[in-house]
Amino acid sequence: MGIFCATIVSGSNLPERSMLEKRAAIIRRATIELGVRERTGRNDGKKVEMYLASVGLKAGNPYCAAFISWLYKMEGYAKPRSGWSPDLFPNARLARSALPGNVLGIYFPEKKRIAHVGLIIKQEGDWVSSIEANTNVAGSREGDGVYKKLRHIRTIYKIADWLNEKGETP
Repeated sequence: MGIFCATIVSGSNLPERSMLEKRAAIIRRATIELGVRERTGRNDGKKVEMYLASVGLKAGNPYCAAFISWLYKMEGYAKPRSGWSPDLFPNARLARSALPGNVLGIYFPEKKRIAHVGLIIKQEGDWVSSIEANTNVAGSREGDGVYKKLRHIRTIYKIADWLNEKGETP
């Protein structure tokens, strides 16, 4: 028992979480948020305002990117920290595969930029399951809450990996 206690206290023999554990943890965190809804339909409400506050924004702002940043913050990561969707896709973070825990970006031609993001749960064939905030059943980027979505891989413009070896560990 004394050796076990010494190991716990020193932390020197504690294994770092594996990549699979890190990916599973952030998905678990996002899953807990499923069902969150805006209070009045104007990007507000206790949870929505908490997501926005995590990136220094006030109620009323779009919050899909703030939600992603909040998830990573809650899991102990220093980044990403932005409420601006395009910020979640720097070249150093771009990925080619839709791994669990990666961030997906949807391009909107009328905005000429990525204007909606979500957290990838898994890919099955050509379909990607995700958890997304500020969306709705139809998949709008101006929705009313946090939903689980199914998107065709061709609708995803970019994917970012904030959990890869280049990333910061919690």
